[in-house]
Amino acid sequence: MAGAESGAPAAAGPRPPSLLDAILPVVVLIGLIALTIGLFGISATDGPLQVALLLSAAFASLIAFKNGHTVEAVAEAAVGGVTSAIGAIFILLAVGALIGTWNMAGTIPTVVDYGIQLLNPNVFFFATCAICAVVGLVTGSSWTTAGTLGVAFVGMAKVMGLSEAAAAGAVICGGYFGDKMTPLSETTILVPKLVGGGLTVGKHVRNMVWTAGPALGISLVIFLVLGLTATPEGAVSTDQAREILGQAYNITPVNLLPLLLLVVFTVKKAPPFLAILGSALFAGVLACFTQWDQVKAFVDEPDRSPLAIGIKGIYAAMATGYVSTTGFATIDQLFSRGGMASLLTTIWLVLAALSFAAILEHAGFLERLLQPVVTRARSRGQLIMAVNASGIGLNVVAGDQYVADVLPARTFRAEFERRGLAPQALSRAVEDSGTVTSVLVPWNTCGAYISGVLGVSTASYVPYCFFNFLSPILDVLYGFVGFKVASATPPVQHEDATGGAGDAGARAAPSGRLE
Repeated sequence: MAGAESGAPAAAGPRPPSLLDAILPVVVLIGLIALTIGLFGISATDGPLQVALLLSAAFASLIAFKNGHTVEAVAEAAVGGVTSAIGAIFILLAVGALIGTWNMAGTIPTVVDYGIQLLNPNVFFFATCAICAVVGLVTGSSWTTAGTLGVAFVGMAKVMGLSEAAAAGAVICGGYFGDKMTPLSETTILVPKLVGGGLTVGKHVRNMVWTAGPALGISLVIFLVLGLTATPEGAVSTDQAREILGQAYNITPVNLLPLLLLVVFTVKKAPPFLAILGSALFAGVLACFTQWDQVKAFVDEPDRSPLAIGIKGIYAAMATGYVSTTGFATIDQLFSRGGMASLLTTIWLVLAALSFAAILEHAGFLERLLQPVVTRARSRGQLIMAVNASGIGLNVVAGDQYVADVLPARTFRAEFERRGLAPQALSRAVEDSGTVTSVLVPWNTCGAYISGVLGVSTASYVPYCFFNFLSPILDVLYGFVGFKVASATPPVQHEDATGGAGDAGARAAPSGRLE
């Protein structure tokens, strides 16, 4: 009896998922999202979409339990998915605080005032895209670009009577080009490590020029045409708007100091959260010296001491946002924004999406979905199209840019080596899909962030994200025609240590992300 007991087999581990197991949670997700958007429209991201994602996560958990995964393991995976976004969540909160104090300090109103002086409405969209591309290159961050100058450019569009959605699209096109084409960006550093093969960041960036350059060029031409054919329909003229701004705020170059401070912090590679929060706090203190009348009107407690009014104004602007009290509806609506509380719904969306993605990855569903894609890609063009399709699909299903970068890079790496394709061919395909299209999905961390800070729904700005659509299209086209698709120089060295480091970096990346 003892011998029989000692020879008893150990408890079996979880079973690998079938293709049906992997597909069902995705089908449920798509169905619930379609139902939610059909019922609530663009307001779906205010809460209903989060419910749909959590229900989908619950369904995926049931499939995982069926396959032998324990409740504790699935719960731990979901918590791990949420934990990976803590860094991004802190950045979201800091950006909310920054928008509030920058409005109170006159930083954003000053940028708007100078912008409508310098930018003709006919070239506004073109200039917005070009300027954001340069800022993205300097900062290495589409998130910083959108949360600072992007907010101001969308505000300018409103004052000029131009499309806020088109302005948001111009900000995104420029910001993502800059983010993608600079060695300061996290994803630009991460993807070559994941791909391995000795690929350097410089070689990766130089190869991306062939898709990113034409995509941006075409986008700029379209934005120029949009500007030339636009008919401004503002509630007030730009001259009236500037006059109102001059009455409400002390417009001076001093108001731009918080923006300059943020650039300095970024160039010095300060932690993103601390850089943004530091600039927000500085703007709040500056407002007490340069916009005192606005601070007093905002707090509206004349019996308090000046010190108490200043402190309360800074706290309120950072926590719940600044409220403009000029008496002019258009201006008040434009600059009454920000606060950490304004992005809580966005954070809820991020947490729900990452919980769902973490369960899918833990249960092996994502890997199971990618396997048929790899095996069915027969030609070079089909293989590159498969990478792009996987990146876009994972942005939709997993709701996170890092998942959409990491999994295709790991899954397709060996197949690219086997077929004699250079690692930069894979890295470009990963970035052209996983990185660039993340902002097009409302429940993706990037889409939720950009929509939250710009105040423009994803559904509204998506038609104007020309660069983000053109990048994967050009990459796939090049794959089929064989243009600028590099071949590997044999023998190809597969660097396990590098790949391993890349995987570890991918896990840690969201904790400090500033895309």
